[in-house]
Amino acid sequence: MNATDSFLAAAPATAAEAPLVALHDVHLSFGANPVLKGIDFEVQRGQAVSIIGPSGSGKSTILRCITGLLRPQHGEIRVGETRVDALRTEAELIALRKRVGFVFQQYNLFPHLTVLENLVIAPTRVAGRDRATAERDARALLDKVRLSHKEAAYPGELSGGQQQRVAIARALAMRPELMLFDEVTSALDPETVGEVLTVIRDLVRDGLTCVLVTHEMRFAEEISDQVYFTEAGVIVEHGPAARIFGAPESERTRAFLHRALGEGPRASSAPAALPAPFPETLAFERLRFAL
Repeated sequence: MNATDSFLAAAPATAAEAPLVALHDVHLSFGANPVLKGIDFEVQRGQAVSIIGPSGSGKSTILRCITGLLRPQHGEIRVGETRVDALRTEAELIALRKRVGFVFQQYNLFPHLTVLENLVIAPTRVAGRDRATAERDARALLDKVRLSHKEAAYPGELSGGQQQRVAIARALAMRPELMLFDEVTSALDPETVGEVLTVIRDLVRDGLTCVLVTHEMRFAEEISDQVYFTEAGVIVEHGPAARIFGAPESERTRAFLHRALGEGPRASSAPAALPAPFPETLAFERLRFAL
């Protein structure tokens, strides 16, 4: 199966389906400093969920708990049928991370490898795919993010936006069922932010389950099915994007959005789409990140 054939999103979950991601009463402290204070959080298959809130509120920590990078002192974390908080061995964690793509604020590309090699290394060494299949998949992904002409370039020869698009393609090369994005535009020049948001927007539209920690409020409003607002390690409120941005219930949410948007929360019917940085929308096929 090549990369193009492998892109078909899971159908949105019905009410009877268990969530793909579920955190229940998660507590995590670093020494005497509590960071998460009883987090309850769910993501259904096919949803895009954004976590917003001030810096230091625990947003990125939630993502790291989902992938097992951090282990809470109390609570339960599930990704599908996997109890993430109960994983202990490196083999168990590797198996989880084959299913969950994680794109960080920093690109974390291998500087001594070409763009193509950065995409091929994990599928061949971790997933055990043959070289020809991995290269074919990698080239298809680079085409999807409009970087096929950069396959022989090294990361240092790319702009920040290009490097982040390579990082997204590298995560997708493992055919994950879930993608986590942690402030992926915060280190970018404003002129290149739109390139990355376009890629994420199309992944969401094609039905890949995504969780985003972001300060891009307009973007979160546009693409999210659910939005969680965190502060001081707790979920202050959550709900559909239209309600959180148009009529938040909590005064803390209203105050945060007032500062973040430079205006009060507004009654919103349909949020304005962000301008596409490319002449046309990226043509992603439906995602089929089958395990």
